[in-house]
Amino acid sequence: MAHPHVTSTDISDLTRRTNYGTWRYQKSWKPLHIVDAEGCYIIAADGKRYLDFSAQLMCVNLGHKNQAVIDAIAEQARQLCYVSPAHTTTARAELSRLLLEVLPEGLTKFFLTPSGTEGNEAALKIARLYTGRSKILSRYRSYHGATMASISVTGEGRRWASEPSAKGQNVVFGPEVNCYACPLHHTYPGCNVACADYMEHIIANENDVAAVIVEPVVGTNGVLVPPPEYLPKLRRICDDHGVLLIADEVMSGWGRTGEWFAVNHWNVKPDILVTAKGITSAYVPLGLCATTQKIADYFEDHFFAHGHTYEAHPLAMLPAIATIHEMRRLDLVNRAREVGKYLGERLTALKDRHPSVGDVRGLGMFWAVEIVKNRQTRQPFNTMKEKMAGQPTMVDKIAAEMMNHGVAVSAWISHFVIAPPLTIEKHEIDQGVAAMDAALRLADEQAA
Repeated sequence: MAHPHVTSTDISDLTRRTNYGTWRYQKSWKPLHIVDAEGCYIIAADGKRYLDFSAQLMCVNLGHKNQAVIDAIAEQARQLCYVSPAHTTTARAELSRLLLEVLPEGLTKFFLTPSGTEGNEAALKIARLYTGRSKILSRYRSYHGATMASISVTGEGRRWASEPSAKGQNVVFGPEVNCYACPLHHTYPGCNVACADYMEHIIANENDVAAVIVEPVVGTNGVLVPPPEYLPKLRRICDDHGVLLIADEVMSGWGRTGEWFAVNHWNVKPDILVTAKGITSAYVPLGLCATTQKIADYFEDHFFAHGHTYEAHPLAMLPAIATIHEMRRLDLVNRAREVGKYLGERLTALKDRHPSVGDVRGLGMFWAVEIVKNRQTRQPFNTMKEKMAGQPTMVDKIAAEMMNHGVAVSAWISHFVIAPPLTIEKHEIDQGVAAMDAALRLADEQAA
């Protein structure tokens, strides 16, 4: 408990002096002191409530203070706080049974981690051990985590600071799927999904590719929804070349897109699926690396060279079970699809009023609003290089203005990621869109 004479400003200042703020220049960090959260709102020390329009880091899918998950945390803490991952618990076994029910068919063996980053580390190591190959094919405009292997397969600017070490991880990059700003300068559908064909070209010419890692719906880097042919085509390409397909569903899983997992939209079954965030609604840290039985069988007679102290941490098991039960009780997968249509309609309507809104895209309760200086040329207000150089971005200015209107939203380079709790009500969606509607004038004033 804080000392009675310590002010909220003191707490923010002390945090800033003694902690690193992530992915930023430290001099600009002024952390907001949050003291409570409930439903779709976070509450600051001064009592001001903010609509959590991006579910924090696109992870609090159940909303804040779900009592069933809170009770599960307390129950597990009273029962057993820690045991080595060499042992098991009743909750670990029960969670595994539930995972078999909700994961895409065919994923039957699990490595439970403290985060999505570590889930991707496990996936990359498993792929290399299983195939005996070293190269990983990833895509630009992707994010897969901050530790060395996962940052090495990250296609965007957050990788740059880790080079040249990250470049030594034997990773090759191909084009992302972005029909609004195609990296190959093609137009869908006349392109015949050339971005997938180019991935095959890379595989054929690199020769030593163990796996392709993709976010089925790209998250932070723009909520890039692929055309319907893309993932099935990529699955066939991987099969034809004996390459594993890793689906990074850290952000797109757990009902976010209107399916339990985004790959289900295209009936694609990956060899490995990584997820985190919504698995516990982020109430406690937990990630998952799930593989097919074929991969699992290989390690019956081959050394599984991976592990760490917090694998399958007991404190995360019961909350994950409770989260799955709550998702089912509240029918949140269907709700994300149905209420998500309303969210998409309200966001799309912004294009009619704002010349700075270049594109609105999404799926379920997972949307992006991209702003541009010029709709015809699709020129963005800012670039990744400017962000990495610490220059202020237009989206950050708009996000700050939205905070003044009581709405917290995630902004990155030239777009906003709108991914509220799956429990959000339509009147709360109206509140969030109204704040964005008002704040977009900042960009409109500079748009052609």
